[in-house]
Amino acid sequence: MSSDNPLLDLSGPPRFAAIRPEHVEPAVRQRIAEVEALIEGLVAAPGRPTWASLVEPLDAAQEALGCAWGPVEHLNSTMNTDALREVYRATKPLLAEHEAKVGQDERLFRAFEAVRAAADQDGLSAAQRKVLDEVLRDFRLAGVALPAEKKPRFREIKVELSRLEARFADNVLDVTRAYRLVIEDPADLAGLPERVVAAARQQALDDDPAAPERRWAFTLHAPSVQPFLQYATSRALRERLYRAFTTRGTEGEQDNGPIMTRILELRRELAGLLGYASYAEVSLATKMAPSPGQALEFLRDLARRSLPFGRRDKAELDEFARRRDGLERLEAWDFAFYREALRQERYSFSDEEVRQYFPLERALSGLFEVLRRLYGVRLADVSGRFETWHPDARTLEVTDGQGELVGHMFLDLFARDGKKPGAWMGDCLERRRRGGDLQRPIAYLVCNFAPPLGGTPSLLRHDEVRTLFHECGHALHHVLTKVDLRQVSGINRVPWDGVELPSQFHENWVWHPESLALLAGHVDTGAPLPGPLLERMLAAKNFQSGADMLRQLEFALFDLTLHTEFDPAGPRTVHDVIEAVRDEVAVLRPPAWNRFENAFSHIFAGGYAAGYYSYKWAEVLAADAFSRFEEEGIFSAEAGRDFREHILGQGGSEDLMALFVRFRGREPSPEALLRQSGLVQV
Repeated sequence: MSSDNPLLDLSGPPRFAAIRPEHVEPAVRQRIAEVEALIEGLVAAPGRPTWASLVEPLDAAQEALGCAWGPVEHLNSTMNTDALREVYRATKPLLAEHEAKVGQDERLFRAFEAVRAAADQDGLSAAQRKVLDEVLRDFRLAGVALPAEKKPRFREIKVELSRLEARFADNVLDVTRAYRLVIEDPADLAGLPERVVAAARQQALDDDPAAPERRWAFTLHAPSVQPFLQYATSRALRERLYRAFTTRGTEGEQDNGPIMTRILELRRELAGLLGYASYAEVSLATKMAPSPGQALEFLRDLARRSLPFGRRDKAELDEFARRRDGLERLEAWDFAFYREALRQERYSFSDEEVRQYFPLERALSGLFEVLRRLYGVRLADVSGRFETWHPDARTLEVTDGQGELVGHMFLDLFARDGKKPGAWMGDCLERRRRGGDLQRPIAYLVCNFAPPLGGTPSLLRHDEVRTLFHECGHALHHVLTKVDLRQVSGINRVPWDGVELPSQFHENWVWHPESLALLAGHVDTGAPLPGPLLERMLAAKNFQSGADMLRQLEFALFDLTLHTEFDPAGPRTVHDVIEAVRDEVAVLRPPAWNRFENAFSHIFAGGYAAGYYSYKWAEVLAADAFSRFEEEGIFSAEAGRDFREHILGQGGSEDLMALFVRFRGREPSPEALLRQSGLVQV
C-alpha cells in the first residue's frame, strides 16, 4: 500500500483535501488485515495476557482502523457523491464482517477474561475494569458463545444489516436531493417571508442559471420545507410539499418499505440467535433502562401525563382555525401554519421577527461566552489550522482557563445538496494518552441552517439556536473529557440513553434573559432583544408543548413496539404499528398515506434502533440537572464546575447514574421535565 494514502496518516486530523474515493477500500482493507494479524500474534503469545500486552496494542490497531473509516463516514454524510457512495457501500460490509469475526473470536475473549480475572493482582483502575467488563459483554452480544454452526449465520446477518442500513439512508438522501416544488406564479408565494422567497429564487438559479425571472424552487431540506409549511397561505401547495416530504422513500428504487421489513426480520433473527426475546432486549443490554418493559412504561407514564395538555393544544388550534378562516377540519399540512398564526396572535411575535436578532455569528459568540462563564473554557476560530471538507467548514480551538489547549471542534453549519439532513455531532479524534503522547480530542458539529444569501448573513430561528446549543453539548462531552483511556474518553461507552444528557441540558441557556442578552443582537443594529419581545418569547416557551411531547413519545413508542412485539412475518405491517401507536398517543393525527417511517433514519440507519426513547430518558436527566442551576443561578460557578467535573469530564469511565447522583445529590425525577415543559396543573 502506498504511504501517500491520506486515510493511513495518523499524524493528526484527517487530510480531507487529499481524500479520494479510490483511497477508501485499500486503506480499510489494510487496517483490517493489520488488526487481524495482530490478534493472531496476541492470542498465540506465551504467558498470561495483561492490559499492557493485550488491551493497549489491540486498542492502538483498532484506533488506526477507525481513523481510516471515520473520515469516510463523515464525508458520506456531509459531501455525498455517487463515487463516494459506491465505495462506502462496498466497504462498510467489510467492516461489519471484520467486527463480527473479531467479536466471535473465542481465543481473544478468553484472553480478555484472563486480564479481567487478574485485575486485582495487576492493580487495574476502576476505569480499566469497566472497559474490560463492557468488552466482555460486547463479545457475548457479538455471539462469541454461539455454537460453531450458528456463528457464520450471525456474521451474515451483521453484514446484510450494514448494507441495508446504508441503502435506507441513501434512499432518503436521494429523494430529498431530487425533489423540487417549482413556483412560477408570484401569487403562490403569499405569506412567505422575503428571506424564504429569496432562497427559493437562488435555488432555482442554482438548478438552472437560465431560469426565468419568475421561478422559485423549494426543496425538502429543512430550511426550505419548514418555513413553507409554516407561512405559505396556499393550502394546496402546503399539502403538495407536505405530501412529498412525508412520502419520502416510498416509490420505485427508493422504496424503503421492503428494506424496513428485511431489517426488522434480521434484527429479530439476530436476537433469537443470542437467546433474547426481542431485539429491544439486545439494544437495552448496553443502556441505562433496565428492560424494554420499563422503558415502555416510562414512555407511557409521560404520555398519560401529557395527553390532557396535548388535547387542549389540539382543541385550541381547531378553534383558532374555525374562528380565523372557517376551517372545519385541520389537516396535517395545516398544523404548522395555524400554530404559527395562533402564536403570532397570542404572543404578538413571529419566528421571522425573532430571527432578526439571531445572526449566526452573534449566536456563536454568545454561545462561546456562555461556555466561558459556565466552565472557564474559551473557544476561538482558528480556521485554516487544519484541512476541511468544504469551504463553509470552520475550526474552533478550545482552551481552558489557563490557556492550555483542550481540543478542537469542526463546525459545518449550512444546508446543501449532498449533505444528510438534520444536526449531529461526531467524533473525529478521541482523547487518549499512550506512553508520553497525549492526543487531544476533536469533534464534528454539523447542522443544516440556511446559508448566508447575498449580503444577508445566516439568520437563525430561535429553535435553531437551541439546536446549536444541543449539538455543542454533545461536542463538549467529547472535548472536555479528562479521561486518558480512549475506550471510555469523551462519549465512548456512555450509554445511549444517557448520551443526550449534556446536549439537552445545554438547551436551557437559550431560554433565560441573562444568557439571551449574550446571544441576541439585531442583524442591522446590534440592538438587544427588546424587553417586550423577550417577555412574549418567554411566555410562549411552552406553547403547544403537550402536542410536542406527544409527538416525540409517538416516535419512541413506535420504535420500541417495533423491536419488542412486531413480527415481520405476521399479518401486521410496519405502518399498522405506527397507526396503533397514534391511536394511543397522537393528537395531531397525520393522514393514513403519511409514511414517516420510510424516512425514519434514526432507527433504520442511524443507531437508534430500540433506542429512540433515549431522548426522553435523557431529557429527564437534563431537566433535573438544570434545576440545580435554577436553584443556584444559571451561571453558578460551583454548579458549572461540578457539571464539567462529574458529567462532561468523566466520559464513559464510570456508571452514568452514579455520576449524576454525584452531581445532583440524588437520583433524577421526571417532575422537573414536566414542570419546565409546562405540563403540570397550576
